[in-house]
Amino acid sequence: MKIAVVGAGFAGLASAKVLREFGHDVTVFDKTPDVGGVWSATRRYSGLRTQNNKGSYAFSDLPMPKDFPEWPSGEQVQAYLEQYVAHHDLGGALRLSTEVVRAELTTAEDGWQVTARHVGDPVGDPEPFDHLVVANGIFSDPVIPGFDGLAQLMRAGGKAVAASQLASVEEARGKNVVVVGYGKSACDVAGELGQVAADTHVVARNLLWKLPKRIGKALNYKYLLLTRLGEGLFRYQTVAGGMERFLHGPGDPVRRSMLSSVGAVCSRQLRLKEVGLVPRGEFSDIARSTVSLATDGFFEQVADGAITVHRDTEVERLAADEHGAPVAVLSDGTTVGADLVVCGTGFHQRVPFLDDDLQARLKDDRGNFQLYRQILPHDVPHLTFSGYNSSLFSPLSAEMAAAWTAAHLAGTLDLPPLEVRREHVTDRVAWMEKRTEGKHARGTNVIPFSLHQIDEMLDDLDLDLPPATKATQWLMPVRPKAYRHVTPRLKERTGRPA
Repeated sequence: MKIAVVGAGFAGLASAKVLREFGHDVTVFDKTPDVGGVWSATRRYSGLRTQNNKGSYAFSDLPMPKDFPEWPSGEQVQAYLEQYVAHHDLGGALRLSTEVVRAELTTAEDGWQVTARHVGDPVGDPEPFDHLVVANGIFSDPVIPGFDGLAQLMRAGGKAVAASQLASVEEARGKNVVVVGYGKSACDVAGELGQVAADTHVVARNLLWKLPKRIGKALNYKYLLLTRLGEGLFRYQTVAGGMERFLHGPGDPVRRSMLSSVGAVCSRQLRLKEVGLVPRGEFSDIARSTVSLATDGFFEQVADGAITVHRDTEVERLAADEHGAPVAVLSDGTTVGADLVVCGTGFHQRVPFLDDDLQARLKDDRGNFQLYRQILPHDVPHLTFSGYNSSLFSPLSAEMAAAWTAAHLAGTLDLPPLEVRREHVTDRVAWMEKRTEGKHARGTNVIPFSLHQIDEMLDDLDLDLPPATKATQWLMPVRPKAYRHVTPRLKERTGRPA
């Protein structure tokens, strides 16, 4: 088939590599001048690093370079993806600096017409494709809230940007900075800006639990959350397997004690009580929507006064004070200087190059994506998604989704009937929505159940891991290399050379 892939991040590149191995003619479009998606030089914010250690944040057939640190920087991750492109000779498939402005089903709905525009050129003519893979990313389109008074702030010389739009800390040097949000990007940026700004205020509507990279300054967090045991500490939609049944049955007191102990250690280590930043609820809430690592130096700067966190607070409005200086007025009545407002306030999950009718066919009445296995829509043909399964193992999850798509296009998947798939997705999204209190990225966030979702894809492919490998993963961090067999074995089934 002739296949268009929109997005050149982990998901798009994995799709291109795997689908080309099955003989498809693949073209990858991305509006940025480099590969990387959220790791692109045009998007990554200052201080960006991975949440995973380098051993788990990689494709199955290409480990991160040995000289990379345990937690690679954004620049290093992008360099790794460039290496992946070279390793698999994907350069000829890439159309960078080229934005897909429209993708339309043909009148007979038997293929796609894709209209793109290279930077600086007029919109090109529509190009026919047999299949479309949407890999545009669920964390690449930042939300900047519609603050009351934003225009007034800008007239006073202030500026509001998303975290991913802040290219250099120099933009904040000597300025009054307000960071809105308390997720990973917000705290990462605040930790960087707090070192150069005149003052830095973090406005946090809800505090999240944070996990140090080394718990008790000794145990690498990968041994806790990047294992099957770590994932099994949280209740999945369906509890399967002897260990999970134990942990959520007779062993529930043990499970609760483990989580409580980790929470207590993290609170002491980060000095959360001293700085007044103990979140409400229990430590197990850390997995409610996403798992957030503590930013190096963030809480130390809070303790030293370089960063002030306004908890349980929102920006009520932006304005100019009596001297004409830009300020932010908070919901607790506090007014703080706001030369620069940085928003780590989440992302849109949308497919802007599809028309309203197609987008409506992809979602339920609450705007949640209806995708079987986070890949296959119910009502739009010749379309699959990649990367719409936000995961602790994003490269591996994307690669397994690409293999699933290749099997689907080859007709080797034994899928349930459509109505069964509809019911499955409806139940799954309802569970996700309830578990995360609505913070499930429109039905695309599977964290912390990354391995469960990978297992489901491999079960569909009848390519599960050997029992001994799975048993090892209960106590040891997952190694992507353990999944190297998936694509070669699929190729053998379809008669392609291994």
